[in-house]
Amino acid sequence: MFKRNNLYQICSTCVMDTSDPNIVLNENEICNHCLSYEERKKQIILPSPEREEKLNSIITALKNKNKNKDYDCIIGLSGGIDSSYLAYWASKVAKLRLLAVHVDGGWNSEIATSNIEKLVKTLGIDLHTHVFDWNAMQDLQVAFLCSGVANQDTPQDHAFFAALYNFACKHNIKVMLSGYNFVSESVLPTAWGHSAMDLDQINDIHKKFGKGSLRAFPCVSFFKNYVYYPFIKKMQVISPLNYIDYNPYNAIEILEREIGWKYYGGKHYESRFTKFFQSYWLPERFGFDKRRAHLSSLVLAGIISRDEALKQLDIKAYNDETIELDKAFVSKKLGLSVEELNALMQIPIKNYTDYANNQRKMKILSIFKYIFSLPFTLYKRVCK
Repeated sequence: MFKRNNLYQICSTCVMDTSDPNIVLNENEICNHCLSYEERKKQIILPSPEREEKLNSIITALKNKNKNKDYDCIIGLSGGIDSSYLAYWASKVAKLRLLAVHVDGGWNSEIATSNIEKLVKTLGIDLHTHVFDWNAMQDLQVAFLCSGVANQDTPQDHAFFAALYNFACKHNIKVMLSGYNFVSESVLPTAWGHSAMDLDQINDIHKKFGKGSLRAFPCVSFFKNYVYYPFIKKMQVISPLNYIDYNPYNAIEILEREIGWKYYGGKHYESRFTKFFQSYWLPERFGFDKRRAHLSSLVLAGIISRDEALKQLDIKAYNDETIELDKAFVSKKLGLSVEELNALMQIPIKNYTDYANNQRKMKILSIFKYIFSLPFTLYKRVCK
């Protein structure tokens, strides 16, 4: 395995390239993402018959365990493809009783809002909408822009998960359905961002660049995320899309036909900030296009061809004719001038390691997990 420094390269199998600084290609120009794909797939996706059996057992267990409750599980609903199709499948196919939670971070596109309304009405799902304190969200988002780190979606993503966890915990709902799926999310370079659940990082960046208080901002501490929710409250996160033959393009067709749902132009573009951040901010400021990872995932899953992925990448991620309007919208929303937003694109780029983070805690946690898993591992070996 090798990487040629200072030379542009692109994988011969997927469309990942040296915009991922950690990419490694072998003598056949096949990258590390491709080479590890099948092994990672084995860990996440069960063989077809076993997968169906496992899914049926999960659905049955959910229904039996919650037959005396109002809901079988909770689901976060953004209006995007994955969460929308998950809600459709869980309600129409699995016949689960869902409580949908929509977290309004202040950036909803009109299409996303309409999609949520159509889903809830057509499927007959109960919906709870949590609206953030905008001053806190605005303050933290501007602080992140000032920090120079890559993952500018951290404030939104962290608050979404925090609100969902808190609401589920408050209403004693133990199971959350996640739209995560290996088909469209198997490739994501670690060098392109950092976990949105790192509250240490959030607090440090806000302390350095924020102006207000985070008291009104929904947070999840390291202890709550990795110990309290999974082990004390025994809450589970299940990803059903990994148990079915999920195809995002087929999902769009079904949602359009049966729900009147509309596509909004790109993965996670249901948020106007995320659309601006992924299509313009990242390519122009950091030199990478997240579409490469999303399309590479689809190529590896056999959903699209590599040639089709390359054709999509030939089209600019943002529209030259409308980008100034997008800048004006984002700037005004964040309480900045366009000049100030442009100036933030020129500040030094920082890595997440330049700020406080939870990586030491993660290492300690992994050690504890290893120690506690040893008896079970030894038992399995003896039984063999």
